Amino acid sequence: MTLQEQIRSNRLRSAIVVAGFVLLLVVLAGLIGLVLDLSLGVVALAAAAAYGLFALVRSRSMVARMTGARELAPSELTPLRRLVENVSIAAGLPVTPEVRLVEDAAPNAFAAGLKPERSYVGVTTGLLRTMPKRELEAVLAHEVSHIRNRDTYLMTVATVFAGVIALVADIGFRSIAYGRGRSRRGGGALVAVLAIVGLLLAPYAALLLRMSLSRRRELLADAGAAEILNDPEAMALALRRLEADPTTVRYADASTSHLWVESPTDRVESDRQGISALSGLFNTHPPLASRIAALEQAGGFRLPERLPVDVSFAAEAGLAASPLS
Repeated sequence: MTLQEQIRSNRLRSAIVVAGFVLLLVVLAGLIGLVLDLSLGVVALAAAAAYGLFALVRSRSMVARMTGARELAPSELTPLRRLVENVSIAAGLPVTPEVRLVEDAAPNAFAAGLKPERSYVGVTTGLLRTMPKRELEAVLAHEVSHIRNRDTYLMTVATVFAGVIALVADIGFRSIAYGRGRSRRGGGALVAVLAIVGLLLAPYAALLLRMSLSRRRELLADAGAAEILNDPEAMALALRRLEADPTTVRYADASTSHLWVESPTDRVESDRQGISALSGLFNTHPPLASRIAALEQAGGFRLPERLPVDVSFAAEAGLAASPLS
């Protein structure tokens, strides 16, 4: 199967997953209407739709705020802008995405936006300080591939739906726990119990749906970066460098973890919560080692045991001073 065929297949799968989000939201509203009151269920569904629409309209600024990505002045980071422009032209994008900077020592990057014409690429200062130009270009191509494939649209929709479902489930659970529903007036205890279980499990179901979008898309974006640059080894080297770096972004947020090239939350220690054995089940990305192996297999090469010692993009482009200091 060619890369384009894989992308088309994944888009169909994504449409099915989005339909699953809609169905899950309708089921939640139905549970609230069944146990409490039909009109309350309708109100919950309408409120969820209104909130979801508002969140979609404001998604650019919301993602920027949650990730700490700030807009750049026209004169800032010109070499980086030029690199993004070159990658975008190679990918066939109609418009070069905006570039935003995240002041963070961890090397990482993400893409966001509902439309290619309104998308932006966010990079951390740590990425510029860590990656040589060749590998940084591969990471940018990975994010541009997400934009070209409309992954950013679907992952933004998934983020909004997951948040809406969690909100509606919480409201429904609290209403059942503290309200006076039908179940308390007519022997509907079993229905109430089933509804409570459904409301408790709904956010986890939404999380699993969101994960099913992200995991496959990361592999396709890796392959897309290799195709855009005709250099699969560069993407594999970039992933190996990310794997070797122990740092993670400071504001690791589960709601945006699936947007990054390397999930920030996959490295967050959970020993204190006693769930380290289960944390891998909720990772939004395939392991970096698996992604590297897929590129090696597709490209017919093997990475060296040690990473090459190359000058970082920030040092090469003379960006070691402001605004990266």
